[in-house]
Amino acid sequence: MHDATLAPPLGFFHTLPMPCPYLENRVERRLVCDLSTRRGRLAHDTLARCGFRRTQHLAYRPACASCNACVPVRLRTNGFRWSKSHRRVMKANSDLIGEVVPNEATREQYELFLRYQAGRHGDGEMALMDYADYAAMIERSPIETEVIEYRDGRGVLWSAILLDRQDDGLSAVYSFFEPGADKRALGRFMILDLVTRATQTTLPYVYLGYWIEGCRKMDYKTRFQPVELLGPDGWREAAPGTGIQGLGG
Repeated sequence: MHDATLAPPLGFFHTLPMPCPYLENRVERRLVCDLSTRRGRLAHDTLARCGFRRTQHLAYRPACASCNACVPVRLRTNGFRWSKSHRRVMKANSDLIGEVVPNEATREQYELFLRYQAGRHGDGEMALMDYADYAAMIERSPIETEVIEYRDGRGVLWSAILLDRQDDGLSAVYSFFEPGADKRALGRFMILDLVTRATQTTLPYVYLGYWIEGCRKMDYKTRFQPVELLGPDGWREAAPGTGIQGLGG
C-alpha cells in the first residue's frame, strides 16, 4: 500500500491572462494543479468538491482578479424533480441506448465532434481541434474516466459524453451531439441520463462545471432541480435561474 504522505506536495500555479470565452471584454485567469502525481490523483475528488474541474491531467478553477462570475454547479440526485419537460426529452430519445466504453478516441466520435463544433460553436477555439487534440482530451486522464456513447437501433452514434467518476458523483467533463436534432434535446437528455445512472448507483451528485448568470449558453444548468451552487459559505441549494445572492438557507 502506498503512503500518500510520502508523495510530494501538490503544486498550484496561475495561467497567464487570456480573453474570457464567455464574457466580452473580460480577461480569464486560472488556478491550476497537476493531477498526474500520486497525490494529485488522490486529491482530485476533494478538489472537485472545492469547485475545480479537470481537463486532461490538470485540475483548474477560475481565479480572475476582478470577476467571480463563474460559479460551480452540481445537481443533487436525492429528490431530483422530474418535470413534464424532462419526461418528454427522455421519451424523444427512448430509441437510444447509452453504452459505457473506455475513454479511447475514435474517428467516428471525432467526426460527430466536428459536426457539433461547426453547428454549435463554429467561432470557438475547440472548432480548431485536430484529431490529436481530440484524442488528448478524451484519453489523457489520470483518474477514472469513461465515455458514454448513445446509439439508435441501427448503430448510428447520436451523442457522446466524457465523464469522470468521483466518490460522490459523476462529473460531466464534455458532451457533444448531432447538431441538427433539436427535437431530441440531446444535451439535456445526456444530463438526465447521468442523473438516472448516478441515482441507480446511489451517487448523490452530478457535477456540471461552471454557470454564469445571464450567459445563455449556460442557462440550462440551473433548470434542473434540486441544483446546488458553490458560494463563499459552501454548496447551497438555489432556485432556478438565481445567482449566488439567491442561494437558499
